[in-house]
Amino acid sequence: MTEGVLTGFTVAVTAERRRDEMAALLTRRGARVVTASAIAIVPLADDEALHAATAACIGLAPDLVVATTGFGFRGWLEAAEGWGLGDQLREVLGRARIVARGPKPCGAIRAAGLSEEWAARTESTDEILQRLLAEGVAGLRIVVQEHGEPQTAFVSALRGAGAAVVEVPVYRWVLPPDLSPVRRLAEQITAGQIDAVTFTSAPAAKAFLQVAGESAPAAVDRLGSGAVLAACVGPVTAAPLADRGIPVVMPARYRLGALIKTVTDELPRRSVKLRVAGSTLEMRGHAVLIDGEPHTLAPAAMAILTSLAARPGVVVSKDQLIAALPRGNDGHAVDVAVARLRTALGSGRHIETVIKRGYRLRLDEPAA
Repeated sequence: MTEGVLTGFTVAVTAERRRDEMAALLTRRGARVVTASAIAIVPLADDEALHAATAACIGLAPDLVVATTGFGFRGWLEAAEGWGLGDQLREVLGRARIVARGPKPCGAIRAAGLSEEWAARTESTDEILQRLLAEGVAGLRIVVQEHGEPQTAFVSALRGAGAAVVEVPVYRWVLPPDLSPVRRLAEQITAGQIDAVTFTSAPAAKAFLQVAGESAPAAVDRLGSGAVLAACVGPVTAAPLADRGIPVVMPARYRLGALIKTVTDELPRRSVKLRVAGSTLEMRGHAVLIDGEPHTLAPAAMAILTSLAARPGVVVSKDQLIAALPRGNDGHAVDVAVARLRTALGSGRHIETVIKRGYRLRLDEPAA
């Protein structure tokens, strides 16, 4: 049963395609979801470059076609239909060997009435390149369907090995016209308001790092420290983050559903659990679970409780708690926040007032 398992956590979605689906899956599990698409997809159905590449593919009569994405392969065939070139394109593709970068392009290939010769198990162009170079490509006519950005190194290696290559730019990734949601997400990460960020494509990861690096570098630092979970759909997506030293988690199967499950499993595992005044207290991003019951807290109350839980059973002074408040303030603000925290938790027994010294949690022992 997954309903409510992410209650108290805030998860950010940086994808554009399938963004709403991801948000719905996370919301169903109880998460608070923030969406900030780091990239935008620009279809090239009316683009002269795609039309020219399609005509070149038909004229080339390729020996080999590399299909990199199901979305792009379908879009290519649909664009060709619109230009009256659909039958000719399918005919030349039907005579060629088709190599797929994983199951999704395989599905699009088969839906078009075609069949692939083989698919990369790792879903990476690196695997395709290694196998093609090992088999030898000298003299072959190869068509490469791009996926969002030019495959410069891949194509150069094939050409260097003696192949004639036509690149098919079906769509491309660009920064979104409005960067404010991404900048706002970076600020929320810096402020400690985000528990996990999900990435489903390498271009989105690159774009986020670029925008965050320019507007809120501390957000990248929090990801790098592991304070915020970076969850990627697979190793290709994770590469830009790994290059910056950011730790990532990813599913064994590189699928959206598996990514959601990874986040669902990992976030509760990272939460702090304590035995306080006879109860099990579990700290989450914007809520605390007491014996499994969620209590959503205001930012000031959450900041106070987080500070107390960081040193359970130890008296934390008002000065230290003032520093922990989102906007600073004074001792009176701490007293008000503590009072509201006790009300939110439904009992005053969890937090003990130590006269003239501060506050502490009534710690029993670490929860099992």
